Amino acid sequence: MPPINFNDIEVLLPLIILVIWACLLLLVDLFIPKKHKWLTALLAAFGLALTLGFTLSQLGSESNGFCATGKPSICMVVLDGFSVLVNALLLLTGLLGVALAYGYLKRMGIERGEYYTLMLFSISGMMLMAQASDLIIVFLALELLSLPLYVLSAFARSNSDSQEAGLKYFLLGAFSSGFILYGIALVYGATGSTSLSQIFEIASVGTSSLLLTIGAALILVGLGFKVAAVPFHMWTPDVYQGAPTPVTAFMTAGAKIAGFAALLRVFGSAFPNLSEDITPILWALSAATMIVGNLLAIAQTNIKRMLAYSSIAHTGYILMAFVPYGNPEVAPVSIAAGLFYLFAYTITNFGAWGVVIALEQKESKGLQISDYAGLRRKYPVLAGAMTVFMFSLIGFPPTLGMVGKFYLFRAVLSGGYTGLAIIGVVTSLVSAFYYLRVVVNMYMFAGEPKTDNEFWLRFTIAGAALVTVVFSLVPQGLFAWASRAVLKLF
Repeated sequence: MPPINFNDIEVLLPLIILVIWACLLLLVDLFIPKKHKWLTALLAAFGLALTLGFTLSQLGSESNGFCATGKPSICMVVLDGFSVLVNALLLLTGLLGVALAYGYLKRMGIERGEYYTLMLFSISGMMLMAQASDLIIVFLALELLSLPLYVLSAFARSNSDSQEAGLKYFLLGAFSSGFILYGIALVYGATGSTSLSQIFEIASVGTSSLLLTIGAALILVGLGFKVAAVPFHMWTPDVYQGAPTPVTAFMTAGAKIAGFAALLRVFGSAFPNLSEDITPILWALSAATMIVGNLLAIAQTNIKRMLAYSSIAHTGYILMAFVPYGNPEVAPVSIAAGLFYLFAYTITNFGAWGVVIALEQKESKGLQISDYAGLRRKYPVLAGAMTVFMFSLIGFPPTLGMVGKFYLFRAVLSGGYTGLAIIGVVTSLVSAFYYLRVVVNMYMFAGEPKTDNEFWLRFTIAGAALVTVVFSLVPQGLFAWASRAVLKLF
């Protein structure tokens, strides 16, 4: 490898800034008194905003970093429109995560500065995954994003459910990492390289080997765990229910975005010639995830557990966008629809979890769906925002969720997967049952819900509700950005 040059630094500049900021924040927090931990949250948010600014400044830039000597096509990381879009979305996820966590940590008595540092390190891993153009970097990024999440899941040390969530996530996460590592080994054995571009060149010369196909399948299993696709979803309900709620909100969005970014980067860049073998598997994964997630959500009475199964179901919807990845005519529009839906889900998801945090009390009180009874009478604005989020998750107009599902179903139909689109529509109708159950409790039953009046929490909920409605009326700009971001990937 040649010496590191300025171009290598420029490709990873936002990531480097965020890692340095996280390290400095860890040191600075030692000198911040316990009563003033809000400064740590403010500094974390400032670091994320600063990194977001540098990320957006890279719009239109395309470059490779850490390339092999004499082989400019074999590089470790890449900067392109796709990575800029995904990184911007991840940094927005971090900002929303900080806003939700600030008041919650204080209220639950678990306010410690390292929470925000761990979040920054996890986001760093997610960003690296979006820019990885080598399987080794994909694996390193996966571990960098996962290890802090294991700790964050168990952050409420006095809560046995949180400890259990952290342990389950760690054990099953390590198991899934083994699948990815073994898959990488098989791919290397079949092609002699871990570079995505070189794997594509070697694999496209001759017929696909069984070794390469098995390796790709194992990588798909590992990434399927990270995005909580059926049947690799078993950890999700328990971990989402036991982890501190702001951590759950962050995981449902951030880990999903990073996992899908890696899925697209790996399978779109290295394995398009395996589409005949992989497409039926993706079709089955998408269908099973939508069906299982929505059906199991019906039986839940705990809202965190219900939203956990809802998250699984939405993984299935996003997976729909990846089914036609081997078709160069349909894939760009389909993947752009998937990215748009990721944005819609992120905003809606944080808004819904913000309402959950507002009603949650110590000792896991306020987490039953029945606890939302009477919310419209006592807190009409909060009830209205939750209604918007529930409608968006179903796909009712005028919400981002409706526009996102329209783009997804249109792309899948264009690819000729009518059966999958029908499953998506039917399961969306099924989801209306458990989402509207929350709305019915808020508006039709009497109760005395208690909520938290923390400013940043209310600001995040209101902002998310506003964006969910307004952007659904003018979605063209965001979809055009997503389309430009994926255009050169195919």
